[in-house]
Amino acid sequence: MGAGREMSISLDAVRDKNVMQLKKLNTALFPVRYNDKYYSDALSSGDFTKLAYYSDICVGSIACRLEKNEGGSIRAYIMTLGVLAPYRGLGIGSKLLNHVLDLSAKQNISEIYLHVQTNNDDAIAFYKKFGFEITDTIQNYYANITPPDCYVLSKFTGQAPSKK
Repeated sequence: MGAGREMSISLDAVRDKNVMQLKKLNTALFPVRYNDKYYSDALSSGDFTKLAYYSDICVGSIACRLEKNEGGSIRAYIMTLGVLAPYRGLGIGSKLLNHVLDLSAKQNISEIYLHVQTNNDDAIAFYKKFGFEITDTIQNYYANITPPDCYVLSKFTGQAPSKK
């Protein structure tokens, strides 16, 4: 039965014509309002930003920003990953995150990281299932939500640029 359920989950690129879908999801999912830079970063990250559809209904998204490290390697920052509450537990968040993990491996991304509010136990447990580890705590990261502190969760892919 699970395999039939999986068939109805699809991912689609975020483009100018459907970026409003991402804005609507973010408004429903997150206590933070995102500015224009967030959306331009999401659009410019190409395949690293996706909308998730369940039976043709837009129910989730992942939005990333690609950053250059001091050493020249690229890392991916997961700005947001969310699935509407009625659709959680169906593998949609896992499919979105696995998409970014697979893409990162193919493109020699050295690290994937994100910020999670310190009291968001569900999100922390979710990311730990995928090999992310808490690498830092930032006090007063969030301005208008409580608690204001966050953890930095990181996953190092071992994909260092080759030195030939």
